[in-house]
Amino acid sequence: MTHYDYIVIGAGSAGCVVANRLTKDPETTVLLLEAGNPDTKPEIHIPAECVNLLGTDVDWGYFSEPEPYLNHRKIFCSRGKVLGGSSSINFMTYVRGNPHDYDHWKELGNFGWSYQDVLPYFKKSEHSLRGESEFHGIDGELSVTDLIAPTAIAQRFVEACVAAGYDYNPDFNAKQQEGAGRYQVTIKDGKRHSAAAAFLVPILQRSNLTITTGALVTRLLFAGTRTVGVEYLHEGTRHQVQVNQEVILSAGAFDSPKLLMLSGIGNAEELRSLNIPVVADRPGVGQNLQDHILIPIVYQATQDLHYASTSGIGEAGLLLHSEVNSEVAPDLQFFFNPTQFLPPGYAPAEFGFTGAVTLTHLQNVGSVSLRSSDSTDPPQFQMNYLQSETDVQKLVFSIKLMRQLLHTSSLDEFRGAEIAPGADIQSNEALEAYIRDTASTVSHPVGTCKMGTDLMAVVDPELRVHGIQGLRVVDASIMPKITTGNTNAPTIMIGEKAADLIRKNS
Repeated sequence: MTHYDYIVIGAGSAGCVVANRLTKDPETTVLLLEAGNPDTKPEIHIPAECVNLLGTDVDWGYFSEPEPYLNHRKIFCSRGKVLGGSSSINFMTYVRGNPHDYDHWKELGNFGWSYQDVLPYFKKSEHSLRGESEFHGIDGELSVTDLIAPTAIAQRFVEACVAAGYDYNPDFNAKQQEGAGRYQVTIKDGKRHSAAAAFLVPILQRSNLTITTGALVTRLLFAGTRTVGVEYLHEGTRHQVQVNQEVILSAGAFDSPKLLMLSGIGNAEELRSLNIPVVADRPGVGQNLQDHILIPIVYQATQDLHYASTSGIGEAGLLLHSEVNSEVAPDLQFFFNPTQFLPPGYAPAEFGFTGAVTLTHLQNVGSVSLRSSDSTDPPQFQMNYLQSETDVQKLVFSIKLMRQLLHTSSLDEFRGAEIAPGADIQSNEALEAYIRDTASTVSHPVGTCKMGTDLMAVVDPELRVHGIQGLRVVDASIMPKITTGNTNAPTIMIGEKAADLIRKNS
C-alpha cells in the first residue's frame, strides 16, 4: 500500500495552501485528494462569469432541508467541486473579517488566534497590488487587487453612502471595517486568482506532491484512535492509502463533518443508529453551522452600465452597525452589484443593478448530519435562518436603508424603476414577507467542526481532532464564530496558520 507523510482531503482554499507549504520541504511527501475535476472550465477564469458557474458541474449544488422560517423553502448553497474548491466559483471578494472576530475566538479559549496572531498569516499569503503596509503583504502568492475596470455606477454608490453620512473606507482590510468603499478582489491579470491558481499551479513540478482529482474520500482509516490512512473512490475503483504523519481534512463546512461522521467520529448515538462503528464520541461534529443570509433590492438601469468581463459581482459595499445593535463589529454588510441578482419569479430588465443586504452575525445556528451511511449521499443540513425576530427586523431596516441610498441624487442618472421587491412593497409586514419568500445564502457556511476546549468543540486550538491522533481539520468549519464579511480570505489564513502548526509538531 502506498504511503505519504501527509494526506490532504480537499483542494479548496485551505487545502491548496497546506499542500503548498508542506511540500516546501523536499523530503515531505503529500497526497492531495480532490473530489472534483481540474479547473479547466473556461468560465472559471473569467471573473464576470462567476454567477454562471453556480449549479454547474464544478458546483456540488447543495440544498438545505426545508427551512422552517423561510416558508419551508430549500435553500441552494453552492460549494466548489473542482481544484480550488469554492475559490474557483466564488465572487472573488477579499474581506478578512473584523479584528474583534479573532479576539473573540481567543476569548473563547483559542489561544494563538487573536487578531495580532493571525494578521501575519493574512499578510504571508498576500501579494497586494496596493503595496506593502502594516496590514498588507507583497511577497505572498495570492493576488489581491482593486478591480481593473470598475463601473461608474459602483463609485456613485460609494458617493451616495458618504453623502448619507457614512465614512469613506479605502480599505476594508485595514484599521477598521466600518464605512463605504470598493471591495478588493482575488484577480490577477484580469483572471480569477483562485487558491489553485495561486498555490498549486506554481508548484506542480514538485515531485513530492501528488494531486489526484475525481477522488471522493469515503472514510478515514484508524488503528484504535490513531489515523493511519484514507479510503477513496477514483474512476469506480476503491483505493486505500496510508499516512505516516497526519491526515488534514479540508473538505469544507458540509463535507468535513460528513466525512468525520462516516468514519465514526460524531454523536455516538446517531452513528450507531446508522450502524457506523464509533471511533470517538464527539457530539459537536456537524453542530454550530453558521452562514450569512442575503436579500436583494433590484432596480432597472436607464443605460448600459458597462460591466466588464474582468469585474467581480460585488464591486462596492458598506459595513455598518444597525440602529439596534451595540456589537463591536459591524452587523450589517451591503453589496452593490452592477448586475441584476433577481429572486425567482421576477423578470429582468435590459439593464439593471442590485443593492444586496446581509447580516454578518445571524443569531440562529444550524447543523449538518448524515442522510445515510452511503458516502456518495450528499450531506443533510438545515440553517434555521431567521429563527430570530431581531434578525428579521434588522433586515427590514436594511432594505429601507438600502432603498434610501439607492434613491440619492448620486444615482439619479442610472436609476429606473424598482424591480424587486417592487415599489408597492413598503410596509414592515410586506417587507418581512418578501424576506421570507426570497432570502438566499451568500454561501459562507462555517463552524461545523468548531475549534475550542469545551465539550462541543471538535478540534483544539492547533486544529487537532479531540480524542484522535494524526488528524486535523483545516477549513472554514473550525471557526467557532463566523467572521464579519466574506469567508474566503479567513479560510486561506486558516490554511497558512495550520501549516505552521503542522510543521512545528512534525
